[in-house]
Amino acid sequence: MAARTAPGVRLLPNAITVLAMCAGLSAVQFALHGNYEAVLASIFAAAILDSLDGRIARLLDATSKMGAELDSLSDAIAFGVAPALVLYQWKLGEASTRVGWIFALVFAVCMILRLARFNTLLDDTNQPPYAKEFFVGVPAPAGGMLALLPMIVWLEFDRTEGWWTNQGVVMIWTVAVAALLISRIPTLSVKTTRVPPRMVVPVLVGVTMLAAAVVTFPIAALGIFLIVYLLHIPYAVHRKHWLANHPEAWDVPPQERRAIRSQARRLGLRPPLRRRVAGMARRVRIGGRRSDDSEQLHAGWQSYLPPEQHPHVIGPAPKRRSWRRIGLRRQQRPPRERG
Repeated sequence: MAARTAPGVRLLPNAITVLAMCAGLSAVQFALHGNYEAVLASIFAAAILDSLDGRIARLLDATSKMGAELDSLSDAIAFGVAPALVLYQWKLGEASTRVGWIFALVFAVCMILRLARFNTLLDDTNQPPYAKEFFVGVPAPAGGMLALLPMIVWLEFDRTEGWWTNQGVVMIWTVAVAALLISRIPTLSVKTTRVPPRMVVPVLVGVTMLAAAVVTFPIAALGIFLIVYLLHIPYAVHRKHWLANHPEAWDVPPQERRAIRSQARRLGLRPPLRRRVAGMARRVRIGGRRSDDSEQLHAGWQSYLPPEQHPHVIGPAPKRRSWRRIGLRRQQRPPRERG
């Protein structure tokens, strides 16, 4: 019989969530005194604490409905309300018409709507298996940090005024980040990332280098990380689109997915609407051989063919890598005459 977690230990995840909320609110107090370096440190600390509370709750078997609600409330304050007030104190509140307050409100409301949708999707049981690998829209911690990117550039250049500090640019950027929060654009989730055993040492070296960069050049490292995060969005969109069109790859590890993609490219397979695939399908011969271990790979390229053109292949796979591996043969061409 498993030992129950002590009541005091079960409160640890909620305590971490409260600390994240306090860090976010402290950023507002630092902004009122013009200490914007401490603002970034507070929001970054809130993001780190937010990534820990859920994992610790699952490790300690201390998950609860109250903890889930508290986590959403903390995210709304630390990554929605606090960045909006910081931006208003920094640039949005400079205009005499106070139109900047509208943009601060838009960002805070979009953050709350994003969190409400996230909680709703947790109870949705009709999502495909690959949905857990993606967030719908930009997650709250990343959105809160992205909204402060113009201020990060301002601090990195010793508070030099430029186009990145123009109030109109800051307004447009705030609305753009708010749109990413409530959009349906997929972003990768690190919660499902698994590091292969052979990559443990390189990953540890990379983490060490990243920590050294953060300690040496904290503001520049944070800005570069946010830019790289924005650049990964097209890859996330492409990956989700590929998975949506390949149901045979939903339940296989990422390593095998890469093998399916590489094998399809090497054989020149394309979607069935292209003529090249139809010509290749006509060259498929019945009686090829394959093993049970390559079943997922064959399901990948067979999914491109119409049902009446699927090859019926059985038996063990040969060792050679050739067209005969999947029952395909090269078209015999007549020899050229030498002139």
